[in-house]
Amino acid sequence: MWRYYYLIGINLFGFAGMIQKMRKMAADDTCSEKERYEYLRYTVRVMQKKGYTCTEVFGAENLPDEGGYVMYPNHQGKYDAYGIVGVHEKPCTVVMDKAKSYDLFIKQVIDMIKGKRLDKEDVRQAFGVMNEIAEEVARGRRYIIFPEGEYDKEKKNTLRDFKAGCFKTSLKSKTPIVPVTLIDSYKAWNSSIIGTVTTQVHFLKPIFYDEYKGMKTGEIAAMVRARIQEKLNEILKTEVVVQ
Repeated sequence: MWRYYYLIGINLFGFAGMIQKMRKMAADDTCSEKERYEYLRYTVRVMQKKGYTCTEVFGAENLPDEGGYVMYPNHQGKYDAYGIVGVHEKPCTVVMDKAKSYDLFIKQVIDMIKGKRLDKEDVRQAFGVMNEIAEEVARGRRYIIFPEGEYDKEKKNTLRDFKAGCFKTSLKSKTPIVPVTLIDSYKAWNSSIIGTVTTQVHFLKPIFYDEYKGMKTGEIAAMVRARIQEKLNEILKTEVVVQ
């Protein structure tokens, strides 16, 4: 995990400047969502360059052209959401564990892009937040929700169980579900690999409401997990053959 601390250390003054900029943008009501998002993408590019990280994108053509949707990726480490933002051109935001959302830099990011903080210890608060997200997605916003919850740094390119509750957002908003497969994302900030690392973001074909409207959240979770797992298997098998 030294890569993350190395990134912070070598760009300490740069991060201070970015934090100040994000604070100003978060407090400026005249600043558009697009302007905030483009600045976030700029910070991602800086972090990628300084941190010797390259992220390849596949399946961008699968993203719906209009309206809101929720992206459900597997979760590998600190870099995951940044990796997605870096290759997702239209503004999107993220849902994050409230307890971790006040860390330095992360707090400013969440405030700037108006992300949501989910209190896992407060069922009522979590229920209210998920309802707010559903309403926003129905109005056209795009969200990243990690159905595994927390990541396990030891799991790497393997999946944990998906939490069914997070799919209530899609059921309520009746909007597309976009499964996202992350490959080697843990290598960016949650490893001690020396040199440049390459991660992958695969946007899979969206699952439209007509396809899942009669399903229970547990069934939806299993379906999304299976599609992400299928892509993982496909890519990792290909990489083994190439090697």
